[in-house]
Amino acid sequence: MDTKLIVSASPHLRSEETTTGLMANVIVALVPCVVASAIIFGLRALLVTAVSVVASVAFEWLYCKLLKKPNPVGDLSAVVTGIILALNVPVGMPIGELIVGDFVAIIVVKQLFGGIGMNFANPALVGRIFLFISFAGEMNTWVYPDAAVDQLSSATPLKVADPSKLSLLDLFMGVHGGVLGETCALAIVLGLIYLVATKTISAAIPASYIGSMFIFYLISTRSLHGALVGVLSGGLLFGAVYMATDYVTSPFTLKGKLVYGVALGIVTFAIREWGSYAEGVSFALLFMNLWVPYINDLTRQTPYGYIKPAKPAKEAAGK
Repeated sequence: MDTKLIVSASPHLRSEETTTGLMANVIVALVPCVVASAIIFGLRALLVTAVSVVASVAFEWLYCKLLKKPNPVGDLSAVVTGIILALNVPVGMPIGELIVGDFVAIIVVKQLFGGIGMNFANPALVGRIFLFISFAGEMNTWVYPDAAVDQLSSATPLKVADPSKLSLLDLFMGVHGGVLGETCALAIVLGLIYLVATKTISAAIPASYIGSMFIFYLISTRSLHGALVGVLSGGLLFGAVYMATDYVTSPFTLKGKLVYGVALGIVTFAIREWGSYAEGVSFALLFMNLWVPYINDLTRQTPYGYIKPAKPAKEAAGK
């Protein structure tokens, strides 16, 4: 029997959860976003999602087959990566370029670093950043919800000169330009509720990330409407729920999750407010992914029953 000694802080708990089960919950939580993208942008949204999923699974299967490694396709993690990456691109994204992004996410970021659990950053996140840098024109080609793929909008909510004119209801329901998964806040909230209810994720990271952004916007704009527009615009909600909570690249303690969420808020707001890039969520996530090991070390839990040893008394003067 192949047994391993696992050393961790007590108390020691066993869980019946499996990687496949957790990934299945994430897929279910992503369904509202997929459905909303199809309703808002048309059936091509489903084509983009399907191609991304098939490409991600195929790349993982082929890589493991060629290197004669155990094939992890059944754990559904590649499916999750494919869906998340698809929801991070505009509906008009050329299929060939999207497949390149899937290759980067699965092969370069995930498999070359040892597979699931070994990646230094969220694979879909890096895939999106790669697409943004390599195909900036296509990644910034926004489409109005009621427009055909070749009819472009002038700006996403983050690029509107006067945010006070934006409708909060339109932002919440997704009646604006953007990538497939970020537009409909309602769908994202439904997914968040499901993930928290099934204990797939903790609400600590989304709450601290979105909450800190809301506070920063409230201070900056001195307007409740302006703060809500900032929170509902761009990829903040989608990133906070589906990407910042990735098990591998987020802290494992409650204190660490809260620190991580607030730090994400600080970096994202700084990029949006003072940087030349209107968004900021992807780069903030990548930056903070690199800090997660340090956050884990600094917020490591105290072992159960641990008593801090008393400092030795100072020697008496003259001895």
